[in-house]
Amino acid sequence: MNTHKRLVTFALTGTLAAAGLVGGTAGTAGAAEQGAQSCYGEAWSYSKPSGTNFQPSSTLYFATDNCADINIKTNTSRRVKVCFYASGGGLNYCQGSYKTTTAGQWKVIATDVIDGTKFRFQFASPAASTGMRAH
Repeated sequence: MNTHKRLVTFALTGTLAAAGLVGGTAGTAGAAEQGAQSCYGEAWSYSKPSGTNFQPSSTLYFATDNCADINIKTNTSRRVKVCFYASGGGLNYCQGSYKTTTAGQWKVIATDVIDGTKFRFQFASPAASTGMRAH
């Protein structure tokens, strides 16, 4: 009888774990969601005027410890990439290709960016653009 109870308990625990109701699986997803919410909770708005492909046009943004990535949420779908700058302010390099954003949704443009890295967004179009940025 004792062996039967252990088998039933083991089977039930396995079923609950597979459903994400017990064990580490649900905790991992929760931590990732909390990290994203914290990152986006510290987001800033941006407004890129028409006639330029860069945001910001003259100064530079810098990566913070709020997020490990550079994220953007555009109010209209856009093609965007990131250009990185050396500590002295000179252009270091731009990403090789644009990433397409979807209006109203967060999009990761660059991953694993070191805190303090200077950058700005380069848009494929000189049309005006507004939205949010998180980094």
